[in-house]
Amino acid sequence: MKNKVIVAVFSLLAMGTALFAQSPNKHYQQNKTKMDQLLNAINSMYVDSVDFDPLTDKAIDEMLKELDPHTAYIPSKDVAAMTEPLQGSFDGIGVTFQLIKDTINVMEVIIDGPSEKVGLMAGDKIIKVDDTVAVGKDISNDWVRKHLRGKKGTKVKVTVVRGRKKEPIEFIITRGAIPMYSINVSFMADSLTGYVKLERFAATSTDELKKAISSLKEQGMKNLILDLRGNGGGYLNVAFEICDQFISGKRMIVYTDNFRKTGEKYYSSADGLFEEGKLIVLVDENSASASEITSGCIQDWDRGLVVGRRTFGKGLVQKPLRLVDQSEVRLTISHYYTPTGRCIQKPYDDGLDAYFKDLQTRAKNGEYYTAENIKFPDSLKYKTPHGRVVYGGGGIMPDIFIPLDTTKYSSLFNEIVRKGVFGSFAVDYLENNRESLLKQYPKFDSRKNTKFPMNSTKNLWIMPRKRA
Repeated sequence: MKNKVIVAVFSLLAMGTALFAQSPNKHYQQNKTKMDQLLNAINSMYVDSVDFDPLTDKAIDEMLKELDPHTAYIPSKDVAAMTEPLQGSFDGIGVTFQLIKDTINVMEVIIDGPSEKVGLMAGDKIIKVDDTVAVGKDISNDWVRKHLRGKKGTKVKVTVVRGRKKEPIEFIITRGAIPMYSINVSFMADSLTGYVKLERFAATSTDELKKAISSLKEQGMKNLILDLRGNGGGYLNVAFEICDQFISGKRMIVYTDNFRKTGEKYYSSADGLFEEGKLIVLVDENSASASEITSGCIQDWDRGLVVGRRTFGKGLVQKPLRLVDQSEVRLTISHYYTPTGRCIQKPYDDGLDAYFKDLQTRAKNGEYYTAENIKFPDSLKYKTPHGRVVYGGGGIMPDIFIPLDTTKYSSLFNEIVRKGVFGSFAVDYLENNRESLLKQYPKFDSRKNTKFPMNSTKNLWIMPRKRA
């Protein structure tokens, strides 16, 4: 109890007076003064010395849990890692890796990155970083990032074991800026239909989407499938810019609002790259936030069809606030609304635990398998300009429901994934067959055109790789 009181006081002070200056709460100043008095008393009279840093982190976490599910505190040591996926790049050696049997396995060498330039290859096992042994139970993902990443222009020595070669190989790698693309897949699904998979709404996503659409148009694209499955969101302004590529004329894309009435309205412009042609947006239960802005806008204006399963249901906008110690609070400042006026935020009155178990609850209720199990109250019913019924209050309900493929997972499959069997097999196979594979597929194009049996790989999920 002592810790919570101390840190709740300190955390409020860290927010700063300016943050709350516009608060209409008449009790704010009184409570702030009360906490200030208590903090001073603890600092000057408490029986033992107090380390306020860890206590403050805990207190802010507890305090913010009383607000909403998406207001969050990020300690200063974690800020860079949390913001990195949305910035579009980081400084490092340019590989993706996976820890398999306490060893760092290079899974991919990024094209034109620092590691490719010196000759590092997929399948290499990193055994030393500089003069430090990089194998064993103490090696973690954080350890790898800490030792391989660094400022652009700095050097690091990496020692690897390659295939069946007995002698280790040393590389001196000069770190550089490594791009993090939000679109890694785009292609023509047939002679008229393009496909684009958008992983996140990052700072570079709009430019990436424009390039992908332009390239597909040159290949004859008339129709487009935009895949937002598993896309947890990102920047609000990027969602607006992406929607603008599909909506013609000056139409509302999204608007935000709060009790202070300081929200904003976002309208489309006249220069979208794909304002005509059939459009399908793929979503699932892990499509959230900016993904829901995009799919909701396209649905509300009858611009295209949303296909898949009901989305996550996050209709809150966060603003990052940097605190004095360079930690960060992502504070919810508004609700967002789709063009028809829908707020798709799902309820969180039953507490955070129930909120974040909502996807499990949906599974128990059978919502992933039949649309009839999904219930919306009539009070949340809206209509599009063409008269289609759409709903708010719990995610974007697709126009065409696609049930979850129950053959995709099993307890055995999940156990194999957890133990990294797929990644280990791929690395071992590459090591033992590298020469024959290079003879069979000497160029990338020859691998790209390889025919695989139907359904052999489309549902395969490998343990997530980390970047360094």
